[in-house]
Amino acid sequence: MAHTFRIREIAQQAGLSEATVDRVLHRRGGVRAGTVAEVERAIEDLGRQRSQVRLGGRTFLLDVVLDSPAVFTSAVREAFEAELPRMRPAVLRCRFHFSDGAPAREQAARLDEVLRKGSHGVVLIGPDSPEIVAAVRRLEHARIPVVTLASDLPTSVRQGYVGLDNRAAGATAAYLVQQWLGDRPDGVMITRGDGTFRGEDDREMGFRSTLRTLAPGRRLVEAVTRSGTAEQRRTQLLDTLRAHPDVTAVYSMYGSDANRTTLSVFAELGRRCTVFVGHDLDRVNVEMLLQGELSAVLHHDLQEDVRNACLMVMQAQGALPGRPRSAYSAVQVVTPWNLPPTDR
Repeated sequence: MAHTFRIREIAQQAGLSEATVDRVLHRRGGVRAGTVAEVERAIEDLGRQRSQVRLGGRTFLLDVVLDSPAVFTSAVREAFEAELPRMRPAVLRCRFHFSDGAPAREQAARLDEVLRKGSHGVVLIGPDSPEIVAAVRRLEHARIPVVTLASDLPTSVRQGYVGLDNRAAGATAAYLVQQWLGDRPDGVMITRGDGTFRGEDDREMGFRSTLRTLAPGRRLVEAVTRSGTAEQRRTQLLDTLRAHPDVTAVYSMYGSDANRTTLSVFAELGRRCTVFVGHDLDRVNVEMLLQGELSAVLHHDLQEDVRNACLMVMQAQGALPGRPRSAYSAVQVVTPWNLPPTDR
């Protein structure tokens, strides 16, 4: 029963005499089990209250550095703005640094600028590149903890990762696609970003390995929907679907940006997309889900991710007990019939 509280404090918290508390702490016997439990509970309560006192009046400045489409960065900003007031008695403030498709060296320079200005912690979505890994090392060396969000940097010295278990999400998508296709020999297309983000790599690995197990002979093709101009991405989708006329199912692992374009290309070719699984319940995907254009959306609680990221930064700063540990969000399969109330 390790603790650093005085016997008088524990006795006051538990509503017991100091003599009774002393007998419990020193295991002298003659004390009921219920009384021992009261003392243990009092020590736990005092520990939590000490953390609250330690946090009271403290302000933490976080830098949120994201390279991601505007739809997702807006959702992350909203999640922070909704969650930060709930972190009291600590006060957290954020500086947001958003980009979409920026070269790794530019994002590394942005992280170095955070290092120059100073920060209590960084929440990061970035490509898994040597430049970013080195920038994270510089931040951590300066005692600025880094937490990765949505896409991990497992070879870096970051404090931990928060977000979806991406490999499990890809496996879930493969299971859903196979359930809907059944015995039909149709091909499947993956649409993804440009291959520099570990999160997408993990989703693809989960999808490929699971689909290979469930349907060994099923054709699987890939189209990149992030690189180049919108017209170049549309042309790649057209070329991919023309080259594979058997493709009728899509797993979009990158978000909603290209989903409408993908369906319009199917329509242009006079073909129907029979199964379409996407990610994230943003406005576009909710509309497509309600209109029957998406079969299902893989979703997770972004506010929970943000909350865990903030707690990890405060732990790394010694303001909360414990050491930062990665926190994986559960994969939620959302259909038109189980949309969260706020998204209907």
